[in-house]
Amino acid sequence: MIYKPRRKVGVPTKASGLNKQIVKEIMSKRNKGFTLIELLVVIAIIGILSSVVLASLNTARSKGSDAAIKADIAGVRAAAEIVYDNLGNTYGVQAFSTSCDTIAVANPATTIANDATIQAQMDDAYVKAGSPATHVYCQSSATTYVVAAPLKSDVAKGWCVDGVGSSMQITMANLISGDLTCVGN
Repeated sequence: MIYKPRRKVGVPTKASGLNKQIVKEIMSKRNKGFTLIELLVVIAIIGILSSVVLASLNTARSKGSDAAIKADIAGVRAAAEIVYDNLGNTYGVQAFSTSCDTIAVANPATTIANDATIQAQMDDAYVKAGSPATHVYCQSSATTYVVAAPLKSDVAKGWCVDGVGSSMQITMANLISGDLTCVGN
């Protein structure tokens, strides 16, 4: 028996050198651009990422609007105390209204809802809520008041302030005529 040594793996032969040259030519032609599939995959990934980012931005915008509405309605409390002093220790009697942001009463000096500063804050909250079907709710008696505005992120919810010092989120549907506090809503 004649022993023939096996060829070592990785040692080039004339045939493998030729194969390397062919592979090199194929690779040089292939690397000149992207295939249609590669481009479509990249476009799909970009589309998915952009939709996630846009959804996050919309949520952030709603939360920003909600914070501005809360600030406007919270500002009503400070302005209401000034009106209380100016009216001679009374808030003025204001019947329950579901449209305090657009109210027009003949004698604007008799209720907190018709004070220019408070009116501006309620108008601003109404605009930031972003829905023409939603309005700022208000009511006052001689000794207390309640003002609530819907939130942009959920118009069924609102931010409420009252004459007893409450400042809280409420369910707008629970705010009823005659209830002059935010608590329990």
